[in-house]
Amino acid sequence: MKLDQLDLSILKRLQENGKVTNLQLSKDIGLSPAPTLERVKKLESNGFIKSYHALVDESKLNLGLTAYMQVSLIRQRENAIANFVDKINKIDEVTECYNVTGQADYLLKIIVKDIAAFDELVKNKLSLIEEIRNMYSMVVISKDKYSTVLPYKYK
Repeated sequence: MKLDQLDLSILKRLQENGKVTNLQLSKDIGLSPAPTLERVKKLESNGFIKSYHALVDESKLNLGLTAYMQVSLIRQRENAIANFVDKINKIDEVTECYNVTGQADYLLKIIVKDIAAFDELVKNKLSLIEEIRNMYSMVVISKDKYSTVLPYKYK
């Protein structure tokens, strides 16, 4: 599927506000509601739109600490990567896990209540994962930029 300017406008607007009504979306892009809905459904069926989510304010849920952790694995263990990924997927506080290049093998995003909860997570969950060789953490002090809109030339 080749995207035209209207498709790109739809993608950008839905990333900005996934709850926008079809009527408002159609006004925003300058198309009538029926063809707008048809385009959205086509973008969904072709995999450009994967899903819709509510972006929840973590501070409202008393989740005040975000940290990133670089993890290096012990590669000599059989199935080390698969075992590590399986175990990480069972830890709710790890909200994202990326296989990366550089000095670490993985980068984890962790969200917890506070530093005590982070300490508990490291001691009682992460340090028990046998496939981990080293862990280096970075605690987020402030969020100075955050965007859910992918960097793409929409115009």
